[in-house]
Order: sequence, then C-alpha cells, then structure tokens
Amino acid sequence: MKKKSFWLISLLLVFSMFLAACNSGNETSGNEKDGDKEEANTGEPVEGGKVTLAVTTAPEGVFEYAYYRSAVDAQILEFTGGSIYQVNDDLEYEPDLASWEISEDKLTYTFKFKEGVKWHNGEELTVEDWQFALETMADPAYDGERFNYVEGIKGAKAKKDGKADSIEGIKVIDDYTIAITFEEMKLNNLENLWSYPMPKKHFEGIAVADLGESEEVRTNPVGLGPFKVKSVKPGEYVELEKFADYYKGEPKLDNIVVKVIDASVANGALQNGEVDIMEVIPNQVEELEKMDHISVEETTGVGYSYIGLRFGHRDQEARTNKDDIDKFKNKDLRHALLYAIDRQAMIDAFLAGKGKVFNTVIPSTFWIAADESELNQYEYNPEKAKELLEGAGYKDVDGDGFVEDPDGEPFSISFGHYAGNATFEGRSQAIIQSWNDIGVKTELATGSLIEFNLYNDMKTEDDEALEAFFGSWSTGSDPDPSGLWANNAEWNFGRWVNEENDKLLNDALSEKAFDKDYRKEVYVEWQKLFNEEIPAIPLWENLDLYGINKRLQGVHINAVGFQTNTHEWYVTE
Repeated sequence: MKKKSFWLISLLLVFSMFLAACNSGNETSGNEKDGDKEEANTGEPVEGGKVTLAVTTAPEGVFEYAYYRSAVDAQILEFTGGSIYQVNDDLEYEPDLASWEISEDKLTYTFKFKEGVKWHNGEELTVEDWQFALETMADPAYDGERFNYVEGIKGAKAKKDGKADSIEGIKVIDDYTIAITFEEMKLNNLENLWSYPMPKKHFEGIAVADLGESEEVRTNPVGLGPFKVKSVKPGEYVELEKFADYYKGEPKLDNIVVKVIDASVANGALQNGEVDIMEVIPNQVEELEKMDHISVEETTGVGYSYIGLRFGHRDQEARTNKDDIDKFKNKDLRHALLYAIDRQAMIDAFLAGKGKVFNTVIPSTFWIAADESELNQYEYNPEKAKELLEGAGYKDVDGDGFVEDPDGEPFSISFGHYAGNATFEGRSQAIIQSWNDIGVKTELATGSLIEFNLYNDMKTEDDEALEAFFGSWSTGSDPDPSGLWANNAEWNFGRWVNEENDKLLNDALSEKAFDKDYRKEVYVEWQKLFNEEIPAIPLWENLDLYGINKRLQGVHINAVGFQTNTHEWYVTE
C-alpha cells in the first residue's frame, strides 16, 4: 500500500471512530439544546460534596507506594498517601512530612518528622514507619520494582544480597528524628531516596514476600493522605472518603470516586456531569472547549513518548542489564528507523497537534534540556533511511520488497503497542507502515494491541515478542534520566548498555555537579550521546490536558500533575 493512501485511510479510521464516540456521548447527555450551552456554575463553596475523577484504565488495586505499577493506582495513592517532601511549581523539593539537614560531607541527611501526624487507622506516624518502608524494600523477599530508591543507602545492597539483616546507613535517633547515610555523595541522593513511609503496625505479622498481595495492601489500605479508601469494586470504581484528621487540615470534600469509564464516552460523561475531572486526549479538546461548564487546562508536562529497542535482557538476581541481543546493534539501522517516521504528521494526526517533536529524552520543561541546535534533527526522510540501510548492508536480496540483514538472513521487527483509546490502533499501524515502506518488514506483536498491565509485564520480563515497543514515560520532578537510561536501571526496558552513558550520568551527579553550569554541561553532552546513538527512538514530548467541570474548584495543575493539595478541592453545587 502506498504511504499516502495508508495515512489517509488511517486518519479517516481514527477520526471516524473518535467522532462516533463523541456523538454517542452527546446524544445521551441531553445538556445542549438548540445550540445553547449550559451556563457555568460560579456559586460559593458548599460544605462537603462528592467529586468523580474518571479514568479509562481500571486500577490494578495496589494501594501501597512500594508495590504499585499502574498510573491509575498512583493517582489513587496521591489522594491517600503522604511523602517526606513535596515538589513545588519550579520542580524544587520542599519539606512536607519532614525537614532535613545535610552533613558537611554531604553523605548523611538527618530528617526531623512532624509530630502528631496520624495514619488513617489512628496510629501516629513515627520514623519507624519510614525505617520499615526502607528496610522492606531492601529485603531479599521484596518483589516490588523500587529497590533503586533505597540502594544508595549505605548497607542497602548488603541486605538485599542477604549479607546483612538491616541497613547499616539508617540510624533512628528518636521517634521523630532519623539519620540516613549514603554510600557515596551524589547530587540527587535526596531526590532518589524513597519518601513514602509504610504503616508498620498495620503490616505487623505479614511476611515481606506476602505484602504485595495482602489484604492490607489490596482491600484494606492505611495511608496518611486527605482521603482514605472506603470501598472498591474491581474494574469499576474506588470510592474514597475524607480523613478528618489529615495533618494539613480537614478536607473540604466528603468523597472522591475514581470511576472507570470507556474512553469513547468520556466527552459525554463530562458533558452531562457524570464526571468532574479527568485527563483528556488531544482529540477531545475541541469539543470540550465548546462546553461552557467545562474548563480545559493545558500544561507542558514532564512526559514523552518513544519507541524502545531491545538490546538484551535483565539479570534480575544480579540487578544488571545484559546487552546480548544483536538485532539493533547497527547504529545506521537505528537512524534509518527514525528517519522513516514522520513524527510531526503523527502528532497532527493522533494528538491533534498537542505535542512537540523532540530528539532527546529530556523534556524541555527542565533547565538541563539541550538546545535543539545542538542535536541532530532526524527530519522525516524515507529516502535517507533507505540509503542508510543499504550502506549498512541491509538489502533486498530475494526481491520480496523487504531487506535481509548483512548476512543475507531474513530481517523483521516485532513491534508492540498497548491497548487504549481509539487513536492507538492508527498510531501503531502508522509506525509499522513507516518501517515497511523503507523495506524493513514489521508486524504487530501478538497480532493485536496488548492489554496495558500485561504489556507492562511483557516489558519487565523481556518478552521476545517485544523487539521494539511503544512507550510513554513521565520523568517526575528530578531531571536526572538515570532511572530509565542508566546501564543497569530496572526501567531501562531496552537493556541498552553503554560505557560513556554511565560515565556521563555519574559525572552529572558527582560533587563537581553542585556547580549548576557544570551539571548542565554534562547533561547536554549526555543528550548529544543519546541523540547520536539513538538507543531508543524519541518521538514527541506531550502536553498534559485536563477537562474539569467548573463546579469543582481548588485544583492546582503544574508540570508534575493535578493532585497538589487535594484537601483544598471543593465544589460550588
């Protein structure tokens, strides 16, 4: 099929699906008559009230920070949990549950906790709850994915390897004071330190190996946040109720319901008041902006999308990545795959223009982002892609229209994409067709889009079907890319290993990096390395979009999300 024809059909398919979905939602809402729009409510705050947050993916139901995996569970935890620190609008870390002092050698941080903070079960928060969390995550039996947040503490690796019973670098001074000593000085030791206490008494008697599946995590969680879990109906909703003893003040709302809805009826649900707030996709915005009672908020976030390439597998026991797969070792092949994709056309087609092509994996929000003039741009050029392939020895030997590898063997790519809204099918097919058009035979892994949670499992387990895979990532507030791209990072799902990569990432966290100019210089060099090597294919950085019913007030949105100080949310009707 010719590429232009494919794009036309793809676009028509996506937009017809989307318009059908939106029209369906409007027909059931009954809120618009003869072109008139419902007037926005601008009344005074009412006492109590309930708000519905809509999500299009069901939560896994893991309500403990140390074990969650899904973005929806993370949103629920933002209502129910509490952290040592918080992040302000300038992406700076500020004290929350605790303040801290740093030793002269910058190896020991002494934390002073607030007194009188209550867990949802009425117990008082002490430093033992945080110590319990850190020790749990360093336990050999811990089967969560976040040991990297404690491994920098002195002695944490020894405990993880079964060589110690406790973490040497943790010293409890009193109920509200605790000192953490790190193995080495790193600029972002604080940012990389696990910040969420766990209710020690709540988990008393449960083996670490059983914690993740326990009722205390799944159905009867205890947190520190402004809301607590009231009821759960798997696959449908999680209802939260206010926690009157919240340490920042009693929440203004009585309840928040996190409700699972089909993406195809999202606009209709916002239109008819069934939903008060939700993240929206770009193609919803135009219609939502016509609704007087809905506010569409847009911000440049810290998320981006990319295509991962498989270089190897992870040795989970040794906590290292092994680059033992040769398929994508040729750099010209990787460059060709990037030149083959019309990224701006994809943004226009599938994101309604709400995105920005970028050539690194550092969102422009961050002060360390390299200027585009310092990076290769990889503008869409399928002819250049074909030239690179031929020069690298990828040629069509048998005349079937697809290249063989330099050894004359058949070459193909199994590309994976997770299931979701109506645009995902078109997006995945556009990428597949782009590579087929330059002669690289590409097929959809498993033959269809993959359920999101299963997809995450496949990435974690280095499933052979995911030779290349679509990914979206939110960096959080720390600009350091080590968590996803360091040689042995657990979330380095492509298992890319490169000596210069680790050297630069370590230099950017060294003592010299306390000089901000030096740190940026190193990160720019790292971005140049990534931009030249292309161990993954950067696509675009995302805009964060939210649809909010104007009856809901007090929502504060910044680059890292919409759930700052949710105890201050209120409704006007």
